[in-house]
Amino acid sequence: MALFLNEDDVRQLLTMPLTIEAVEESHKELSLARAIDIPRQRTRLPQTALHILQGALPGRDAIGYKAYTSNRSGIRFLVHVFSAASGVLRVVLEADYLGMMRTGAASGVATRWLARPDAEVLGVFGAGWQAEGNIEAVAAVRKLRKVKVFARNAERLAAFCTKISDRLEIDVVPASSPEDTVRGSDIVSTITTASSPLFDAAWLSPGTHINAAGSNSLIRREVGEDVLKVSHPIVVDSVETALKEAGDLLPALEKGRLSERQLVELGDVILGRHPGRSKPEDITLFESQGMAIQDVSVAVRLEALAREQGLGVELPYGG
Repeated sequence: MALFLNEDDVRQLLTMPLTIEAVEESHKELSLARAIDIPRQRTRLPQTALHILQGALPGRDAIGYKAYTSNRSGIRFLVHVFSAASGVLRVVLEADYLGMMRTGAASGVATRWLARPDAEVLGVFGAGWQAEGNIEAVAAVRKLRKVKVFARNAERLAAFCTKISDRLEIDVVPASSPEDTVRGSDIVSTITTASSPLFDAAWLSPGTHINAAGSNSLIRREVGEDVLKVSHPIVVDSVETALKEAGDLLPALEKGRLSERQLVELGDVILGRHPGRSKPEDITLFESQGMAIQDVSVAVRLEALAREQGLGVELPYGG
């Protein structure tokens, strides 16, 4: 019978190391042509939008999708996974926490392969839900000495820094300005809904790695063309998806200042098909849009753990 896992079940089972492992595997499988990923599709009404991402990991006997609605009242996420061999429904998961963890894990995987091994200072734009996963994931792959966080709401920022410091046992402090966030940081992560670039390329130190995770539509921009100009390589989770919704990249592509051929898929870096960081002083950029196969890869692991531990409830349909 198909299994249903609610948010509490997912929280009980999901760890960042597991999520990073699952996300990294999905990128490898995509680059080896052993996975299929369909870029996000959206159906919009004045009050509500439906977003669907589809993908398949045959090696995990999995084909499925994530669907979520966005409305003023909130965002609601569900992941459905079917058997690739039989078409039978395997598992349905509430996926708010799952999505936050896998979004962070994508930056964690990119950091593992692109940041300098000695990177120890992280600068973060954003102090929301998604920023929590981003910091935890980067901390899982690099020994961080300090994290600087910038957000407009000072009270919320202070509370966020205290919370993450206590949870991860890392020195997490408010940054005084965007420039303070970037200068002296070995890694810079952006996880906001900004519509214009957050920082200047001139503030970046040689050897910085950037994770840009908030710009998944044309109206959102976190990284300017000045940053694209100094970034080598520019890595994406999927070229097909980036060409459809990477708000940071699309204006430069449209103007001819950036070529599709300059975009490198993360899976190709992991597999050694393309060099990630060639020199210690390189500035590297990862543009993260999110892919269904990342969610599916996490979901099948959670299904296995839930069945082992007797969590979740059986569904009376899908067999």
